[in-house]
Amino acid sequence: DRRQRQMCIRDSCGIARDAAGRGYSVYLCEADDLASGTSSQSTKLIHGGLRYLEYYEFGLVREALTEREILWKNAPHLIHPLRFVLPHHKGLRPAWLLRLGLFIYDHLDLSFNPNKPERKKLPKASTLDLSKDIAGEPLQLDHTHSSKGFEYSDCAVDDARLVVFNALDASEKGASINTQTKCVAMEREKDSNKIWKIIVEDQASKERKTITAKVLINAAGPWVDDILSTLNPEEKTNNIRLVQGSHIVVPKLYDHDKCYIFQNEDNRIIFAIPYHQNYTLIGTTDRDYTGDPRKVKITEEETDYLCASANAYFKQKIKPSDVVRTYAGVRSLYNDGAAKAQAATRDYVLRIDQEDEQQSAPLIN
Repeated sequence: DRRQRQMCIRDSCGIARDAAGRGYSVYLCEADDLASGTSSQSTKLIHGGLRYLEYYEFGLVREALTEREILWKNAPHLIHPLRFVLPHHKGLRPAWLLRLGLFIYDHLDLSFNPNKPERKKLPKASTLDLSKDIAGEPLQLDHTHSSKGFEYSDCAVDDARLVVFNALDASEKGASINTQTKCVAMEREKDSNKIWKIIVEDQASKERKTITAKVLINAAGPWVDDILSTLNPEEKTNNIRLVQGSHIVVPKLYDHDKCYIFQNEDNRIIFAIPYHQNYTLIGTTDRDYTGDPRKVKITEEETDYLCASANAYFKQKIKPSDVVRTYAGVRSLYNDGAAKAQAATRDYVLRIDQEDEQQSAPLIN
């Protein structure tokens, strides 16, 4: 069903685990290492996507909130709850709108069953007086920044380890997980058309071998269109919109364990999150990317943007020279034609390609 598919569709290891758990024979080829791309370059959150409510993505948020609970239950050693503080900025979204959004965020997870007491539930949102709460101590409270704030729940995750544990569990369920193994060619068997013949190449030895399968799943992230071009070299595809997200790490800006979500004047948001005890993680950006996804790195403009966004709220100011680490990743989003990268849908699209619906082996993109 759609909810179960959503949980596994985010990366190839999740798909392999899901399919192997249903009894399918699974072969996964990964051109690099596990979580070597976007899967290890995130903001390290399992969240419902509060800001997507502004784009009326209610179904997407509901599914993400449901998954947040499922993942927290399944992997409590990798995922833990956080409280996020949302200060009210007098010149941006009104306080009543923020509170309404948080109310909806708290109640969209319709899958919660009160008859199952073992099901965890995160604390609901609340209103804060930042002039008295510890969360207000590092913040500017002035004519622009109200002393009113809100607090809500989401979860943190060790993103790369989550991918690795998915791969391990898939392997234990019988899947063959092959890293440093690239898909270099694929075609349907000429005689029957019901079988895929996929040629994979070991990146170290350059040895090639052929894998046969009844179903081929194209879960190549930023390279989804490249895989399709391998199948049909003459066909130009533009299914994917690449959007860069970058982060900076600075010496910690406050001592408590809460996180912040800040509104910017460009209608975007950024997070400030405690990171490895002595640091604060700040991100992320949203900008279209047209280069090689393997070579993505933060730009000077992005660093300046994140510093300025944090400085608009924190008393302690930061500058690019304070940054101790940066990282960037590329989101592979469905190309829905949105005018701005931040407005592009984060929902997924499944496309099944079959030459003949009943006779040919399917390709699921």
